[in-house]
Amino acid sequence: MKKAIALALAGVMSVGLLAGCGSTGNSSSASTGTDAATGETSTTSSGAGSLSISWWGGDSRHTAYQNALAAFTEETGIQVDTHYGAWSGWEDQTSAALYSGNAEDVMQVNWNWLSQYSGDGSKFVDLNEYSDIIDLSQFPQSTLDACTVAGKLQALPVSMTGRIFYWNMNTFKEAGIEEVPSTLDDLYAAGEAFKTKLGDDYYPLAMGEYDRMLLMTFYLESTYGKPWVEDNTLQYTVEEIATGIDFIQSLEDNHVIPSLQTMNAAGIDGNNSIDKSEQWINGMYAGIFEWDSSATKYKGSLADPSGFTVGNEIKFGDKANGGFSKVSMGLAITETCQDKEAAAQLINFLLNGDGAGIMGSECGIPNSASGLAAAEAAGAVDELVLEANTKVMQFVDFQLDPTYESNDLKANPGGVYTDVFGGYSYGEYTDSTEAATDLYDGVTEALEDAAKG
Repeated sequence: MKKAIALALAGVMSVGLLAGCGSTGNSSSASTGTDAATGETSTTSSGAGSLSISWWGGDSRHTAYQNALAAFTEETGIQVDTHYGAWSGWEDQTSAALYSGNAEDVMQVNWNWLSQYSGDGSKFVDLNEYSDIIDLSQFPQSTLDACTVAGKLQALPVSMTGRIFYWNMNTFKEAGIEEVPSTLDDLYAAGEAFKTKLGDDYYPLAMGEYDRMLLMTFYLESTYGKPWVEDNTLQYTVEEIATGIDFIQSLEDNHVIPSLQTMNAAGIDGNNSIDKSEQWINGMYAGIFEWDSSATKYKGSLADPSGFTVGNEIKFGDKANGGFSKVSMGLAITETCQDKEAAAQLINFLLNGDGAGIMGSECGIPNSASGLAAAEAAGAVDELVLEANTKVMQFVDFQLDPTYESNDLKANPGGVYTDVFGGYSYGEYTDSTEAATDLYDGVTEALEDAAKG
């Protein structure tokens, strides 16, 4: 996201959409309102003595945060104003808020935002300076290092995550399949069974544009045994990328996944996630390739969740266990916050203290040792999320490059991934080499922009 674009976005955002920073104290009242157009919610304090925080997520995460923040206020007397909503459009709002100086005091951030929006260290506080408030010893050094950009610990890692398959085995059994798919041949066989026994509207797996990019990366890393990006350089040729695009197309051709045109006709696009669709809810789409922290969201949206199952990672080649792990998200303090010690106190509460027991696994399996212990003691670690996270971390061989999730690449609409995979699914390319060339050029440009800062 270029600065000029972000500033333009900031100009059109409504006043008060993002709460400002206050000083800590004991007296404040708050009111909550919901934007009818976006569904985003803001709580605005009418008194002195408040912090502000923002996050994105689903309903269960919203509830967990609100409960944890209420406990923090009860313990400290510090009121916390909130701004939260769904993921769609969230990064655009975040970049606008950061560039205009209107961001909340504490922000739930995507890991790549540290490099993308604060590569020079200007947007987020160095949390090393608050180690007397935040117990940094509870976090693995490797994850702290991953959140250190421009020599500053700009966020604390909430959790580590990766992608894995989830299956609705109720539908699989209707198609005569008793076991979860474990190989590419299993996926092809499932596609044929679904089409033959259940009909053209049933698919074993559904994937949007970004999901396709992620699965293609898993496939390529398994096949060629090298990371997608290393030392800020794309490691794959156009010809190699073309084999990955052919792989994704083979899933469409074999009725494993619906075309994007089919999904869009059903109202499933970049602004409407698959878990909200009738096709997922009623079992017509019986699989998803998602983050390990998303298990409860996808299970909870099913009309009959009894068959929801965490699948296995699929090794598509013999060169490596393709796929990657990454810092799922972090909590950061913005430089515009006026009471950074109180903000540090809030982060420590949420990640290391009693708040971690309330948050549980809503943002993934806690990366903090004391936070995980608190969540386990409270019985707040979802077994499905734990199973998914364990399978991911035991399998994947690679780390994610932060540029991979650049908004210029990932945005829907307008991102390179969306344009390439959407265009190819719609038949707008003559062949996979042409699509691979556009993907290669787009990723290379994004890496060059990242290197320039």
